[in-house]
Amino acid sequence: MTNQVLLPPGWPRPKGYANGVVASGRQVFIAGMIGWDGQGRFASDDFAAQARQALQNIVDVLREAGGEPQHIVRMTWYVTDKREYLAAGREVGQAFREIIGSYNAAMTAVEVKALIEDRAKVEIEASAVIPE
Repeated sequence: MTNQVLLPPGWPRPKGYANGVVASGRQVFIAGMIGWDGQGRFASDDFAAQARQALQNIVDVLREAGGEPQHIVRMTWYVTDKREYLAAGREVGQAFREIIGSYNAAMTAVEVKALIEDRAKVEIEASAVIPE
């Protein structure tokens, strides 16, 4: 697989994500994952705990396609409270490094009014490219 991070000349390197990624291989698109387990149960209402579970859910779905966390090229985070997301930054970063690694994915985070599941505080979509 070819995976190249895009950083225009003179731009500062983003912290924790990439501005863009070029990749080739088999594409996998993962629906928005929230902080509940495989049986649809929330273990916590804590933002960081839900983010950790959502990331683990992404990896579990990706592995069904034969992929690994390093194959993720794009993530979109939907959060119900920007301040809560920012306050949990250290714990979320730790969970990301433990579950996903330190890979460069293009990322977007958006604050939304609500998510479909009332207890959900974060929903994360992911796209991956697996080598052929």
